Order: sequence, then C-alpha cells, then structure tokens
Amino acid sequence: MEWRFQTAEVLAAALRAGEVTSVELTDEAIARIERDDEAVNAICVPDFDRARAAARDADQARARGEDRPLLGIPVTVKESYDIAGLPTTWGIPQHRNHMPAEDAVQVSRLKAAGAVVLGKTNVPLGLQDIQSFNEIYGTTRNPWDHGRTSGGSSGGSAAALASGFGALSIGSDLAGSLRTPAHFCGVYAHKPTLGLAAARGMVPPPGPALPVDPDLAVVGPMARSARDLMLLLDVMAGPDPLTLGVAHDVRLPPARHERLRDFRVLVLDEHPFIPTGSAVRAGVNRVAEALVDGGARVERHSPLLPDPAEAALLYTELMFSSSVARFPVEAREQLRARAAALSTDDRSLDAARLRGMVFSHGDWMEADHRRALHRHRWRRLFAEFDVVVCPITPTPAFPHDHNPDPRERRIDIDGVGHPYFDQLVWAGVATMPGLPATAVPAGRSPEGLPVGVQLIGPMYEDRTPLRLAELLEERIGGFQAPKCETGA
Repeated sequence: MEWRFQTAEVLAAALRAGEVTSVELTDEAIARIERDDEAVNAICVPDFDRARAAARDADQARARGEDRPLLGIPVTVKESYDIAGLPTTWGIPQHRNHMPAEDAVQVSRLKAAGAVVLGKTNVPLGLQDIQSFNEIYGTTRNPWDHGRTSGGSSGGSAAALASGFGALSIGSDLAGSLRTPAHFCGVYAHKPTLGLAAARGMVPPPGPALPVDPDLAVVGPMARSARDLMLLLDVMAGPDPLTLGVAHDVRLPPARHERLRDFRVLVLDEHPFIPTGSAVRAGVNRVAEALVDGGARVERHSPLLPDPAEAALLYTELMFSSSVARFPVEAREQLRARAAALSTDDRSLDAARLRGMVFSHGDWMEADHRRALHRHRWRRLFAEFDVVVCPITPTPAFPHDHNPDPRERRIDIDGVGHPYFDQLVWAGVATMPGLPATAVPAGRSPEGLPVGVQLIGPMYEDRTPLRLAELLEERIGGFQAPKCETGA
C-alpha cells in the first residue's frame, strides 16, 4: 500500500493491525524528503537519526501491547518550537546557533503520544510574514506551483503535509499563520480557542521558555483531514502544568450537531477593507451550496455580526502593539512623532498599525475592553448560529515577493493591487476575539491552485467547526495531492 498521503487515522489503524511498522513508515518518509524536498524546501532542520530511533522504540512499545494516540506516526514540527538538540532560530540570522535545552510543551506532548518527529519546518523571519523565507534556510515553495509562496508563518508545515512529508504537523497562528498556509497548500488547519493549548517553548530566541499566555497567538494542529485535526488537537489541548500544576487533559464540549442539516451557518464573503477575489469567492460559494444541499440553514447577513470594520481596526492595533513592544526607545519616539501627525478622522488600517505601535498601557487596556465587548456580541451571534464561514485571505497563493520593505509590496486581487498586509483582516475575524477557526479545502482556482475557507465557531466549542469540517469533507472532498507531487 502507498502510505505517502494517508491520514494519521489510517496509519494508526494500519500500525495497530500490523500491516506496517513505524520503522517502515519513517524510512519511507525520510526517503521521500531526501528525494523531493530540494524542490520545495519544507524541512529546514531534519532529525532523521533520532526519528529512526523513535520509530524503533514505537515498534517495540507496540509489541509490548502499548497503544497511544500517535504511536509510531511520523510528524513534523514548525521551526519556532523548541526541540532539545536542534536549533530554534525563528529565521533570525544572529540566532542561527541557538540550541534550547528542553522540548516545548507541545513537542513533549507529541512525543508522549508516541509521534515520531522527522524534523522542523521552515518559517519567515521572526514569524512575521505571509511567506516563509529567511537568510538561514532559504525559501519554501508551494508544492502546487513552485513560483508561489506556501504561506506563512507555518508555510513549511503546510508544504510538508501537501508533499506527503509526515501525516501531521504543529504550527502557530496570530495573523492566520496556520490557516493561510493551509488555504494556500490545500490542507487542513485549526486555530484553537485562545489559551486552549499551552504555548511554552514557542518563544523567540534567545528568550527563556516561560509559561505565559500570549495575547492573540495560539498553537495548533495541521493535517490532511478534518478528523486528523481533532486527533492532534486532543493531544495538544490543555493548560500548561507549570501554570496550574495539573495534568494537561481537558474535556471540550461536544459538537453542537452531528448532522449537516442541523447546522445554522452564517456565510460572509465581503469585507469593508479589502475586496474578495473571484477564486476565493467561488470557494466560499461552493461551501455555501454544499451546506444548503445538505439541509443546513444558511444566511448571508445578520444584524448580530460585530462591526467588521471596527473589529479589523481593533485587531490591527492589538497585533502591532505587541509586535513593537520591545523596540528601542529611539525607534518608539520616531513612531510617536508619526502617530501624533495622524488626523483623528483617519480610520485606515495604516493608521491603526501606527497607533498600535505606540500604544500606552492605558491604550491597551481600553482596546482590551473593546475586545471584551466584541466577544459579548459574538456570544449573542452564536446563540443564533453555530458556525461562520468566510475567507482566510482574498486570493489563492501569490507569487514570491521578497521586497525587503513589506510596505512596498502589493497583493493582486483580480488585477488590482492592494497593500500587502491588508489581506490579514480576514484572519483577524477569529483572532481578535480569540475564537476557534478551522481551515478547510474548498476546491481550486481556475489556475489550479488550492482555495480554502475558514469555519469560525464559538469560544471553547472547537469541536463544532471541526465537526462541520468533517461533514463538508464527506460532501465536497478534502485534500488532494498536488499534481507535481504525484507525477500526474
């Protein structure tokens, strides 16, 4: 049997049935990476010797009668997670030799669940781009079209999954860093509810791995099927034991519904700050039609939806306030002078970015209060709906653009250029209030590129969008291997 693109669920069943060994799966995965990854550049830090040793240990454990959730399954890990004995650089050249002494909490959970870690996947400089390239490891290319980006910042993980390099991966998400690469590469990802999965050990070098809760960022699973996302989320979910002194096991509420016809869904495809490209709009409509055909209640508008323009500005301010929090004093003074020159009537995203960069503590407290009001409005909306379907970005994967000044980059939407970072507003719909969001494949563009959408659910009800993702996969299909990877 060809194991390359099989799901973790299928691999686990085959391992339990004795149809294959972990050593065989691991050797096959390593051979594929050594043969095919030069063209994609997804695996930036291989760890093949330890992977083979872990696979032997997994087979011996199974022979003793052990059975853990991921026992013997080859996986990859985003470069930004600490793994003892491997560099954690975040793509920052001055930290190319930073070697953490212990595993990140999520790496520990992967290993405890029996996973075999093949190596680390590539990221952008500082995790701060919608593409994955840096001076240390170079550029990760989209397996569907090597002239296009795989996305960022979990672009290496998405490209690895689409190439068949391991069955699962773990990434992180602040500005769509799980969802955008999944959308660009045709795989699945889940941004968990804020705080659901502990993030210790996913920290910029050379900082210590402290048990802190990020303000917007989360860590989460990536896979080639919706059911695999749930399998991996069950491994990842739970608080940091250093914070609460408890085991990480957590019981999420069940999905609100099991049948497609019972779901109440709000579908959005327009944003006040950026147009939605025709290929993405078609993907949203494809999902909406599948929902209607399956008997779900689908609406296109609701007065309960929190104001998307206000939400985008608030998200932008919060995100950029954290991104420059440790800037030198001189740089912050220059930013303050620029911000002071803004008109009070300027409600652009550029203005929001600048205002966020110079937030005082009082400014942040006021923004946090406004965020709490948005969460309240979302709770009211989710009393009437179960899931919101919307774009992840306005376009499929775009051509590589490594202009060192991102402010000069443009994103082409149906032939019209728009500011590069404006495409982040769709990611912010779920990120700002801390809601769970599942990225699912929704077909391909006229050029043959993958198109995905996100399914946003109620806070701490991650199983609801994940269940809808599973039902949609059954109805419209899910992951398909790129033609350039299958040789077709």
